[in-house]
Order: sequence, then structure tokens, then C-alpha cells
Amino acid sequence: MNELKEWFDRKGVMVAAHRGLCGANIPCNTIPAFEIAVANGATIVELDLFKTTDGQIMVFHTGKESHQFRTQTDVTKLTEAEVRQLRYLNADRNETHYGVELFDDVLEHFKGRCLLNLDRCDGFLADAVRCVERHGMRDQILLKTAPKPHLLAEVEACAPNYMYMPIYKEEDTATEQIGRMNIHMVGAELVFATEESPVAQQEYEDRMREKGLVLWGNTLIYNEKVPLSAGHNDDVSVLGRPEDGWGWLAKKGFGIIQTDWTSQCAAWLKENGYSF
Repeated sequence: MNELKEWFDRKGVMVAAHRGLCGANIPCNTIPAFEIAVANGATIVELDLFKTTDGQIMVFHTGKESHQFRTQTDVTKLTEAEVRQLRYLNADRNETHYGVELFDDVLEHFKGRCLLNLDRCDGFLADAVRCVERHGMRDQILLKTAPKPHLLAEVEACAPNYMYMPIYKEEDTATEQIGRMNIHMVGAELVFATEESPVAQQEYEDRMREKGLVLWGNTLIYNEKVPLSAGHNDDVSVLGRPEDGWGWLAKKGFGIIQTDWTSQCAAWLKENGYSF
């Protein structure tokens, strides 16, 4: 059974909110940002995890400390108590009252409400899975990793029954291998710089869907120098040509679009018959 395919069959193309829906005074990777995203049409919320020195799992994209907290301190070198002292900066670089969320709190807040894509939990996946199991939320969790042997082995050992997607950059390097492993593969994230990339070919994507797999595409722009979907991105979409951004992926058969413009993407997909 592919639970993710069942979500797609019910909802059509699903929107994944990249770190929630944030801006102005609302920081990303927080319960308010996730809440706004769900209220504005996201089926999936993507969040980043890290573990403190005393073993607590918290929600934050490591490496962004100077930008979001005005500190050079690596949060993975701090205790939970020390991390709790940090306060996010808003879009104007002024301090807010928002702090770093506990993974436990995020799980409980969204229990029964949406899918949660856990990112950046390499190396402590077993701990993250134990946390999910405490809340009884396995059916809401989607895992994605690069298809490196040690990461696939970690998924097989710690989360064989969890929905899983490999992240293929330019070409598919592991679908056959994963098929021989005890891994519950439900789809694949496809990243491609040009339309000529192997994973951007319609024939390949059709074969993946014929296997019952759901394809995940990205229209967000993490870095303009590193295209994620051959230029079919959020900027193109919100600046007047959504058919060449979100629509290009939806027309090709992608079942999930990850975006930083959740409400606009969700509304356009619904208005144009791609989601229900």
C-alpha cells in the first residue's frame, strides 16, 4: 500500500510548504509558520531537525544561525536550555519573541492534520522515529534523504515502515537498489538543472508513476545559482507566468510541489483543476 499515492488520489497535486509559510515577523520552521501554511492550503509541511548536546530534538535549519539569530554559535553544540534562550529575528533583523520549537511540540500540534516531511535528520533518524512513535504519528511522516548507501541503510534499519523518498539529482541512481531493500519507497524527489536532465524526461517520469510512485518537484529558489527545476520556479509563477512554473510541473505529472508561496500555489492549482 502506498499511503502517499492515496493522499494524491484524494487531493490531486499537493503543496509542500518549505519550512512553513513565513515572512514579516513570523520566522520559518516554527509552529506559527507551519500553522499559516496549513491554513493556506499546504498538505505537507517540510521542517528541519537537529539534536542538542543533551539529546533533545528541535526544529531549525542548522547553518542559518547568523542569519536568524545574529550569532555564529552552532546550535548543535548547545544544550536544550541554551537553545531555548535564542530568539528569532524578523525580516527587518529585529528580535522577536519566537524561539526554537521542540520536535515533540510540533508533532503534537499537527497530530491528525497534515503530512510532515522531516529533513536533515541524518545520523539521528532512530531518535526521531522514537519521538514520532511516542505520538503515534507514523502515518503522517514522510522521510527523504539522498540515496547514499549509509543513509539508505539507516532508513532500512530505523524506519522500514515509514513513507520514504530518495532525492535524485539529475539522474536516478537507486530505485532498483531500494526495491531490493526493506524500505517503503512511496515516491521520489527529482532535482534537475535543465530540461535535458535524465530525471526531467517524460518517459522516465511516466515509468515512475506507472510503478505507483509520487513525484516531488521544487519551485522554491534556495539559491539562484542552483536551479532545482530547470527555471520553472516560484519567481516565474508569482511574477505572472504560473503556467510556466507551478503549472509546468503539474502538467508533467508531479504529485507534490514544494514552494515558498504556499497560498498562491495552492490557489492556482485548485483554480486550474490540478488539486481538489
